[in-house]
Amino acid sequence: MYVGPGDVLHLIRSGRARTRGDIQEETGMSRMTVAQRVDALLRAELIREAGSARPSGGRRPTDLAFNLQHSCTLSASVETRSSRVALCDLGGEILVDEHLDIAVQEGPEKVLNAITAAGQRLLKRAKVPMAKISGVGLSIPGPVDPHTLRPSQPPILPGWDAYPIVEFIQESFPVPVLVENDADAMAVGEYSAGFAGVSSLCLVKASTGIGTGLVIDGRVYQGVDGGAGDIGHVRHPAFAGLVCQCGSLGCLAAGASGGAVARQMTDLGIPAESGRDVRKHLLAGNVDTMRLTHEAGQRLGEVMATVVCLLNPAVLLIAGDLASSSLIGGIRETLYPMSLPRATRHLDVRLASLGEDAAIRGMSSLLVNEVFSPAAVNARLG
Repeated sequence: MYVGPGDVLHLIRSGRARTRGDIQEETGMSRMTVAQRVDALLRAELIREAGSARPSGGRRPTDLAFNLQHSCTLSASVETRSSRVALCDLGGEILVDEHLDIAVQEGPEKVLNAITAAGQRLLKRAKVPMAKISGVGLSIPGPVDPHTLRPSQPPILPGWDAYPIVEFIQESFPVPVLVENDADAMAVGEYSAGFAGVSSLCLVKASTGIGTGLVIDGRVYQGVDGGAGDIGHVRHPAFAGLVCQCGSLGCLAAGASGGAVARQMTDLGIPAESGRDVRKHLLAGNVDTMRLTHEAGQRLGEVMATVVCLLNPAVLLIAGDLASSSLIGGIRETLYPMSLPRATRHLDVRLASLGEDAAIRGMSSLLVNEVFSPAAVNARLG
């Protein structure tokens, strides 16, 4: 089997090989062929020699490492009322970023124009030339067709359905472009930052809507049409009379999302319009907000019990505007009693740790995995 420079880079990036000797042992290639592959990667500045850290009975072998400064990624996370654009190194570290106060209701062209303009400003701020951008990633709060990378009937994105996001962005940035659901991107970000190697991770984002991102064996699980994890539109009997933004009756999001909690707060005379407002009141310790969020968590836990019994994940992370001790307490109250003990025996339920960085870092990681995949690097370097 042919082992090209891209395959060698994959061994180095995955940690399976740190030296030329490791590569030879992993692949069975001759010393000369290994040297040729490594030299090709060094010339392309995809790897660097990182010194010698391990003794080998004499001269120490030189360690090889993925060159995180080879280029940058440009990532954007689109929320219902705002967006964020960031320039990252290839390790996902955010170098510079910019927040944009623009709502998705203004339509895809206005939002994407604002994002591409912000991206160009970030390049100037960081003094990074366009040639050093390896790709652009965008996460959106709605389903994405995995075949076309276009929004797929997103309930809270009016005017975005099937919009050609990739083609639009490539008019300003002629590089590979990825589009991903926000919960999936956040799950990848959390996985890359603290759970690499975990067999299965499930992230629930409870904000204006409710969505779930799934990472199984290191890969996002999207489903055949990109609809996997869309639990916000599972029917819940407690909300049978409520109309959801998708137009259906009784969806979980209609009664347990940040938007739903905000409406309940307004009924109590507490000013709130969105999940972001709910979060402000949670941080301020408002008792009614904490109670309503706890109740939303109970309903969310009832739905998540089915997810946990079906997937038996190792980690369940709670993220989004409602992520709090109130929400996670409510989830635990119903999740555990309604799940099989075998499904929760080793389940680690906790709050996500990256906050608003999760989707940015997730998109950067997805881009790096695609742009520097073995096939892509072999095609570039022969």
